[in-house]
Amino acid sequence: MIKNGSQMVCESLIREGVDVVFGLPGGAILPLYQTLPEYPQLRHILVRHEQGGAHAADGYARVTGKPGVCWATSGPGATNLITGIATAQMDSVPMVVITGQVARASIGSDAFQETDTTGITLPITKHNYLVMDAADIPRVIKEAFHIASTGRPGPVLIDIPKDVLTDEAEFIYPDTVDLPGYKPNMEGHPAQIKRAARLIAQSNRPVILAGHGIIFSNAFDELKELAEKAQVPVITTLLGISCFPEDHVLCVGMPGMHGMAYASLALEEADLIIALGMRFDDRITGKPSAFAINSRKIHVDIDPSEIGKNIKVDVPIVGDLKRVLTKLNKQIEPATHVEWVQRVDELKRDHPSMSIRDTDKLIPQYIINQISAATDGKAIVVTGVGQHQMWAAQHYTFTEPRSLVTSGGSGAMGYEVPGAMGAQVGEPDKVVWSVAGDGGFQMTMSELATLVENDIPVKFAIINNGFLGMVRQWQEFFYAKSYVATHYTHNPDFVKLADAFGMLGIRVTEKSQVRSAIERAMEYDGPALIDFVVEEEENVFPMIPSGQTVHEMIEEPVAKEVKQ
Repeated sequence: MIKNGSQMVCESLIREGVDVVFGLPGGAILPLYQTLPEYPQLRHILVRHEQGGAHAADGYARVTGKPGVCWATSGPGATNLITGIATAQMDSVPMVVITGQVARASIGSDAFQETDTTGITLPITKHNYLVMDAADIPRVIKEAFHIASTGRPGPVLIDIPKDVLTDEAEFIYPDTVDLPGYKPNMEGHPAQIKRAARLIAQSNRPVILAGHGIIFSNAFDELKELAEKAQVPVITTLLGISCFPEDHVLCVGMPGMHGMAYASLALEEADLIIALGMRFDDRITGKPSAFAINSRKIHVDIDPSEIGKNIKVDVPIVGDLKRVLTKLNKQIEPATHVEWVQRVDELKRDHPSMSIRDTDKLIPQYIINQISAATDGKAIVVTGVGQHQMWAAQHYTFTEPRSLVTSGGSGAMGYEVPGAMGAQVGEPDKVVWSVAGDGGFQMTMSELATLVENDIPVKFAIINNGFLGMVRQWQEFFYAKSYVATHYTHNPDFVKLADAFGMLGIRVTEKSQVRSAIERAMEYDGPALIDFVVEEEENVFPMIPSGQTVHEMIEEPVAKEVKQ
């Protein structure tokens, strides 16, 4: 069957089960756009900025587990995708990114809107391609989806010159891929799994440290079985949140720089850390040489390069978590660690990081708590980066898998609007709340037009403190309150902004207004925005300063009266 390159792209995407693409047209990719009407199975969502398209594809992938797809034209279209691609790479999110390129004869001539897209994206993609022959398109797309979604997931970019999109060739879609140099180890070494089981049996104070890998391997049941069978408390990284229900008796929460104090202290007191699908990043370890020095460590990860990179481990296991845990659970004998569980409960009582102080002032912690209560912990929560991200992680009770969507490793402000859009498109029947900072929100708020245009009913909670809050907090703690370039003195009227975009806007300035505003937004049939005007200088606690240990932790003074 003879088809042109653009038809081949669309046919191939459909073969891979793609149902939606986030994109923005331009000259080099225009042939692909002109082909779209032939393929009504492909829903195209026209974003207002390519960064929004990349973050939307990322959010879609995180809630569905399927590779998100976005595309853009050459030059600035491609470079505008960079932040979104880097975010996906850091957080191991499967994405396939297609960019248009100038015609083959013009490559290297500094033609209009020419950019070396593959060169620029090489460090931030799992793999990328420059397709110079239309006949190669089906194979390349088949390989791209395979690479993006297997092993450690990540973004794959395909750069296609304009004339390749118009060239004709025989369309042959391969049934399999042939990548001799790419063979992720899925099973885990039997001897290492046996060693891990032995260490678990010998431990008195074990903890599980679960990360994003649990989510992308769909190892939710296997994690729960391990925790319950061996009675092991479960600590989750920021990106691991929602891999284990937070209303479970063994859930301890998030540790690290802005995690729960008791979770960090439990890691410090443990004699065994079972690290699953996480990478011992600096936000968890603080000072690596002083991190949990009294514990043995088991580390299971699909990516061998992460094992031993930051923290020395005793039992390394390379493999897919679902498969490894299935085998490990068969070798685990039922056990109890009553004294250790009681000790963790004691740490929770002595370090009540989840307490919300009793005040009439409007504080973010209370807002998140009320959103959690109103949604019964079953919404998908998407955040930007900063204080609001930490408050959401701390004070929303996540009970459903894949329900926290946030930029972890790259820390991309502006993720909150398009990321929520992609999550809602991926899970149209679920309630999606975007918890946004007033700073990050303004970076990508143009996508509100996309939401309204496509009737995507995301609910926004803007935590409006008039500051770049987390940077201001650091300035308060470490720079003697020298608030340089962090104070927004003229934010827009977000309610009027919502009205201008054609969505519901609500302003909340009093604590008594919070719950009714949340319920009104959820009842509204369409996208809605609540501008929560909160205390300007509220801080996130606890806090472990960068590069320090749990012993340098800064905790909020315990109030005499607290509300859970």
